Amino acid sequence: MHYDFVPFPDRKPLKWPNGKRMAVIITTNLEYWDRTKDTDQVIYPGGPGIVGGTLTGRIYDNPNWTWREYGHRVGVWRMFDLFEASGIPTSCTINAMMALERRAVVDHAVAAGYEIVAHNYEQSELLTDFQDDEDAERQIIKNTLEVYRNVVGREAKGWLSSSLRSTPSTIDIVAEEGLLFFCDLPNDDQPYLVQTRCGRPIVSVPYTSEVNDFTVFMRQGKDAEGAFKVFKEQFDWLYMESEKSGRHMNIGLHPHVIGQPFRIRALKMFLEYANGFDDVWFATREEIANWYMEHHAEHIDL
Repeated sequence: MHYDFVPFPDRKPLKWPNGKRMAVIITTNLEYWDRTKDTDQVIYPGGPGIVGGTLTGRIYDNPNWTWREYGHRVGVWRMFDLFEASGIPTSCTINAMMALERRAVVDHAVAAGYEIVAHNYEQSELLTDFQDDEDAERQIIKNTLEVYRNVVGREAKGWLSSSLRSTPSTIDIVAEEGLLFFCDLPNDDQPYLVQTRCGRPIVSVPYTSEVNDFTVFMRQGKDAEGAFKVFKEQFDWLYMESEKSGRHMNIGLHPHVIGQPFRIRALKMFLEYANGFDDVWFATREEIANWYMEHHAEHIDL
């Protein structure tokens, strides 16, 4: 994996299509956790639990498992209602197990025309567990893409690793599998090209771990107004900067977190606010990656 370090002052202005000045993606992470695993190791849950403490994989963690399942049963439908009422699409990341075990959720997202991004086979199975076994990592990615193909009805175009825990080989593997974009590198406010060992470049379309419901609600303890202020502050500053050169903004959401009744208003307020801007592009990652792949040479100095 190689990408050039290009400081912002050295870049030519980035221009989005149709006169838009900022691209915004609202990400809904559709994730599935196995109830138990055949291991005595502590399982990394991907974020703070609703009940503290950690258990080994073979011990069923009822409050945390059912809390996450709330997102499948209730929270995600509350979110879908808001997206459909606002006319703003969401980009959905899916674990393969989500597609197999909670098919109704994925089918609704596909029917609504939402972007679907491959997001590992099962949420707590981190690719970093296989950093020293590239064949095993490749097999997980292949298995994930096969389920995606069968359930979504098309080839996957992009990849986000569970908890962004990818290995140095991950982007090379997904490029070899023909994918167009990669989301694990949250180091920029614009997309950029990454060179891979197969000679096929891939577009980095950054995800975010900060402008994220897990961070603002579970780690920082903010309420609905506090979360909205974070989302709005990020939007306003990037929008100001985008007068000179286009920016990309992403919000990361989880149905069991922001889909709770006492938190959902933060999403509603942000969708209403962002909808008031005519020059904001509510794009898919695939649209951003395709546009950037076609036009990037005009907008960066290497």
